[in-house]
Amino acid sequence: RSPEYSMSDPGYFSLPGVARRYRDWKPGGHGRVNLHKSLVVSCDTYYYSLANDLGIDNIHSFISQFGLGKRTGIDIEGEVSGLLPSASWKMKQYKQKWYAGDTISVAIGQGYNLTTPLQLAFATMMIANNGKAYLPRLVKQIQNSQTGHIEDVPAKLLYSLNLKPSHFEIVKNALVDVTRPGGTAAKAGNNASYTFAGKTGTSQVIGIKQGERYNEKSINERHRDHAMFIAYAPAENPQIALAVLVENTGTGGSTAAPIARQVFDYFLL
Repeated sequence: RSPEYSMSDPGYFSLPGVARRYRDWKPGGHGRVNLHKSLVVSCDTYYYSLANDLGIDNIHSFISQFGLGKRTGIDIEGEVSGLLPSASWKMKQYKQKWYAGDTISVAIGQGYNLTTPLQLAFATMMIANNGKAYLPRLVKQIQNSQTGHIEDVPAKLLYSLNLKPSHFEIVKNALVDVTRPGGTAAKAGNNASYTFAGKTGTSQVIGIKQGERYNEKSINERHRDHAMFIAYAPAENPQIALAVLVENTGTGGSTAAPIARQVFDYFLL
């Protein structure tokens, strides 16, 4: 697909010959949607369609480059690898073949996906750095208790992706517009004295039946959606990347993104 390619979003996606509808978060859809708009307004339907075109193994091989499905190697015990599914993984795990419907769920981070906040921050750092992956660490410097000598722990470049800078710019420009009027995190970006880039997300805790709508008030609090936001700032010369997860509170734009804004304000200002 080219960045200019656009599709019509009626508010849902259906596989050919299948009655089930995979719904967009916005009833009625977003009209004509290209890559830029899909990120700015968080159009599920665009990614359902894209994932169906790509297939799970293409998704797995490309997205794994951004650190999902494996440990980052941070200097602390207990890090888990998460899960970036593939057809071979499902066969090995469940002795079942991979279905097209499985891919549709994976397209928006649901289904078999398991991702840690650290992995999301790591992937965000890679986008901000145009594909450069640095080892995350807690220890900044080490001081000798006897001599007082301080030794900095240097940043370690793990690898760099061989992707076109122009492709990164297309995505990064859209992530900036996420925080501007019309974007899903416009509230968080309002009146900021610096430019930041981000992407809102919602992590579904329980499944919703076909024909039903998610109603937060009618669901037990522990079953409500998690709010998520990944971001980096300043957009032109990134210094900080983060991932915010707020449990059982709804949408990323209303709860997680404003927290990220507070962190950025403190760090930058």
